[in-house]
Amino acid sequence: MEAHLPWLRPIVPRSCLFLLGALSEAALRATTDAMETQLAELRRLTAHAENRRTETGIPRVAMVQGAIPEHKLAAVYDPMVNLILCGAKSMTIGNRTLHYDPATYFVMSIDLPAIGTIHAAATGEPYLAVSLTIDPQIVGAILADAGEPISAPGVESFSVAAVTPDLLDAWLRMLRLIERPADIPVLSPAYEREILYRVLQGPHGAMLRDIAMPDTALSRIRLAIQWIRNNFTSPLRVETLADIAAMSVSAFHRHFKAATAMSPLQFQKRIRLMHARMLLIAGAQSAAAVAFDVGYESASQFSREYARFFSMPPARDAVAVQRALGRAT
Repeated sequence: MEAHLPWLRPIVPRSCLFLLGALSEAALRATTDAMETQLAELRRLTAHAENRRTETGIPRVAMVQGAIPEHKLAAVYDPMVNLILCGAKSMTIGNRTLHYDPATYFVMSIDLPAIGTIHAAATGEPYLAVSLTIDPQIVGAILADAGEPISAPGVESFSVAAVTPDLLDAWLRMLRLIERPADIPVLSPAYEREILYRVLQGPHGAMLRDIAMPDTALSRIRLAIQWIRNNFTSPLRVETLADIAAMSVSAFHRHFKAATAMSPLQFQKRIRLMHARMLLIAGAQSAAAVAFDVGYESASQFSREYARFFSMPPARDAVAVQRALGRAT
C-alpha cells in the first residue's frame, strides 16, 4: 500500500528541520546558561573554603579551595560524591587515572587509596570543590523507598559522569543551608537524599546501589577492604579475604581487581606506604622504624617500594614535604 500512496510517508520540510535545530540550540544554550548560574552561586556559597578539608556545618558535606599540599592528595579516600566548582582534578587509582571538572562529577563507592592532582581554572581562579561522604544506610533507605531498581548492576566502584541541572539544583539547595544553619537539622537529610537519588539515577548509580545491598559482589568486596584497612600491618592471606567476601579465591581476585583496579596485595601496599609517609612527615621515627611499624619485614624493600610510589626515597621525600609545609605556613 505504501508504494501506491507515497503521500502517507511522513515528510518534514527543510524549513521545519532548520527550525527544530534552532530550537534545540536555543534550549541547549538556555540549559547551559542556567547551569552556569547554578555554579556561580555554588562558588559564592563556598568561597570561604580553605586549602584543606573544610567542614560546612552540614553532616558529611565538606569543601576545599586553593593549592592543596601534594601529600594530602595521596590518601585513602572515603566513599564520596565529589563535585568540582572551579578548576579541575585528576584521580589515579591503581592503573587508572580519571579527569573531571565543573562539567562532571566523581563517584567513589568504596574506600580506595588514590593520588589526586588539582589544577586551577584557565582564568587563574583557584581550585574549588565540594564533597558528600556516602552513607550506605541512607542509600539503602532510598532504594527501599523507590521500590524498584533505579540502576542496572555494575562492578566498578569509581567513575566520572556528566553533571546535570537536577544534580546541581540539589547541591544548591544543600549548600544554601550554610547561610541558614538553623535549617540544617530539618532540611539537610532531604537534600542529601536528593543528591544521592540523582546519582543513583545517573550512569554510575549501580556503584551506590551495590554498596547498600548485602548480596552484591561490591558490598562483599567492601567487607574485605575494611579488613585490609583495619589490619594493614598484618600479613595478607587472600584465602582469608575470600572467606570474608564469601567468594572463591579466583572469583574474589577477579571482583577485587574490577572494583579497585588493584590486586589485594597492591591495595595493602599502598595503604602501608601512605601511612608510612604520614609517620615520616611527623618526623618522630627513622625510615627503618617506620618500615617495621607499617608491616614491612625488610627496610630495603620498603625503601624501594616507597621510592617507586612517591618518586623519592623515604627520608628525602619527608624532608621535601616538610619544607613545602614550612613555605606554606
